[in-house]
Amino acid sequence: MANNLGAKWKMNSLNSFNECFNIGSTVSCRTCYHKEIEGEVLAFDAPTKILILKCSPSDGKPPLCDINFVNLNFVSDVQVVKEASSSPPTPQSLNTDRLTNRLKNNVSSKKRVITALQSGVSPEGQNLFLTITKTIEDVKWEGPDIVVFENVKITPPYKPENVQASSSSDTKACNHLRKLVDKHAKDWQSSRKEAQSPSNNSSCASNASNSNHNCASPLPQ
Repeated sequence: MANNLGAKWKMNSLNSFNECFNIGSTVSCRTCYHKEIEGEVLAFDAPTKILILKCSPSDGKPPLCDINFVNLNFVSDVQVVKEASSSPPTPQSLNTDRLTNRLKNNVSSKKRVITALQSGVSPEGQNLFLTITKTIEDVKWEGPDIVVFENVKITPPYKPENVQASSSSDTKACNHLRKLVDKHAKDWQSSRKEAQSPSNNSSCASNASNSNHNCASPLPQ
């Protein structure tokens, strides 16, 4: 009971805490799970009491960092370990035109994917598209065709011989994509054979047989 009262007192004390954290200050928080979180203040939203802290990386890799969103409504104690020694730098202005174009491109890309699916693109074609997007950003659908770098097109059934460039200047990109498509086709066939192999089927049949046998066992008298 005393512990609960102590926790409530600390929670109430937070309400009277000066809810203004300077950017760059070091703050330490104790959550309701008794976990200590200490880091540099990146931002603080007073209406929601959300404090954003930049903390040391949990995986121990110095170039990286952990970003923690701390809800002060669920913190039992908070302390300013070190005040910021200098004013924070002026935030860089956002390139709204770039953000708008990025939004339009993403929406357009999603619509092309939907159009491709409605055009009856095979699972192999869908998988190839996802494989290409892992290494190349400039890829999109045009109906059932995959278009890469605006000038290289991969048509159904999505084999190396289906990779065509619109001009001779795109020969290098075309050759690279043929190799990628060839590897994908081999991996795709290999995965399908593995899924349809007799060993897998016999294993499934054995499991089904054992399951049926167990279900058919007589109840003890």
